[in-house]
Amino acid sequence: MSESRYEKSSTKKGTKPPQSGMNKSRAPLARTVDHAHAEKTFARMTRNSILELRIQNLDEDGYGTARSEEGMTLKVSGTVPGDVVLAVVDHVAGGTAFCHPKKIVQPSPLRSKNPPCRESADCFGCPLIALKYVEQKNWKRGMILAELAKYPQLAGCHVHDLMSPDNLIHYRTTAKLTIAGKFSEPCIGIYRRASHDVYNLGQCPIHHPLINKVIDAVRKGISKGRVPIYNPGSKMGLLRYLMVRVSTHEKKAMVTFVTAKRSFNEIHHLGRFVQAAVPEVEIVVQNVNASEGNVILGQQDHFLTTKKYLTEKIGEVTFRVSPRSFFQVNTGAAHLIYSQVRDWAALTGTETVLDLYCGIGGIALYLARQARQVIGVEVVEEAVVDAASNARINGIHNCRFEAGDAAELLEELAEELNTVDIAVLNPPRKGCDHNVLERVAALSPRSIIYVSCSPQSLARDLAQLSTLGYDCREIQPVDMFPQTVHVENVARLEKTLKSA
Repeated sequence: MSESRYEKSSTKKGTKPPQSGMNKSRAPLARTVDHAHAEKTFARMTRNSILELRIQNLDEDGYGTARSEEGMTLKVSGTVPGDVVLAVVDHVAGGTAFCHPKKIVQPSPLRSKNPPCRESADCFGCPLIALKYVEQKNWKRGMILAELAKYPQLAGCHVHDLMSPDNLIHYRTTAKLTIAGKFSEPCIGIYRRASHDVYNLGQCPIHHPLINKVIDAVRKGISKGRVPIYNPGSKMGLLRYLMVRVSTHEKKAMVTFVTAKRSFNEIHHLGRFVQAAVPEVEIVVQNVNASEGNVILGQQDHFLTTKKYLTEKIGEVTFRVSPRSFFQVNTGAAHLIYSQVRDWAALTGTETVLDLYCGIGGIALYLARQARQVIGVEVVEEAVVDAASNARINGIHNCRFEAGDAAELLEELAEELNTVDIAVLNPPRKGCDHNVLERVAALSPRSIIYVSCSPQSLARDLAQLSTLGYDCREIQPVDMFPQTVHVENVARLEKTLKSA
């Protein structure tokens, strides 16, 4: 359930899943509008051409798609199947034109009458926000089914209806934002799709309201304090990124200013200004990152406050969250996932559980009170330190956490453990290496529970596990990120008789 899957998106090719009637329109696909800036033929299509299109489908990135008679693919942000739109071409690459809507000529019956955001076509951080939520759920389930259908050995796996958290907006409790422009008119937001242009966020309906309050205060503070903003071209300036975390349990916030160099005075005054404007901000941090890459955090943290962490809860488990901690950005959906894992694990108190890619110990700690022992494995050493700390905070003594490569540690654990009853896999978007799957299967757990943020890598890994003696019985999709194209899945696999 990696956070990075939402932070950056890229345009990529892929199959189009079945979308519950979303691709049945028979109207003309596209035609050029007689307009001063329009081109007369698709062959001459260029930037700023204006076209009238009927949107036929949604691709896996959330673009509404149409095709010209010449075979060109047209992708239009912020549209849904059935829309008739005037679309402006932004750029053409190969046989694809990327567009934004100038006007919705005829709205689709699938379009929400009152979407939470009117700027989604420009921002495109939440590509599905204009689509009715029931259709979002159908589309995501269809995407999962389409990936599973690529592997005949997964035909018997049942996919449940999508499970949704209580909050479909204002659910995101962490934001990592780029700061651009000049101090007189600072721009704080996210990169536009496939560009280095920063979209200036206002009252984002996905962010927790406290995040929006902090962003507004930071903008005002930058201007008031004349804080220089970093320019990647000239390598001049100070402020690079803004990170905001919110604890829904404490109703408090943490603010991290990422700067190109250590400069106490400006950040000290900016932090004080933000705390005065938003009293819920209890932690202010300056992180120094002088690198030229796109990694947000550097190695140096300087706390401007005595408090250094937030406290969050998922179910009955308490977590300490620091500026560097990986933590789920939607605690309501994380609770659904953790509970589903625990239900399918069906623990009785006698089991040994292996939690691979355990992060700060979320699932491991959620299972610990019903297991004999839980062993967490994570490659990021800082996360393992956080996991051990969280175990102590919760008074949990039957968990241990190991830092290192999953495949190597599995080989060591195989020599140490007599048996593993349940294996939980929660890998990053790319999924598991084949040798990791082989070594998990070699431990012969009675069940494997696979938590995935990518239907593509999940289907591939489930197919590989079927050759290793584990059949996928059911999948529970969970909408970790409503209004976006992303979906989490919890899959239950059981050891087959032939592998016993």
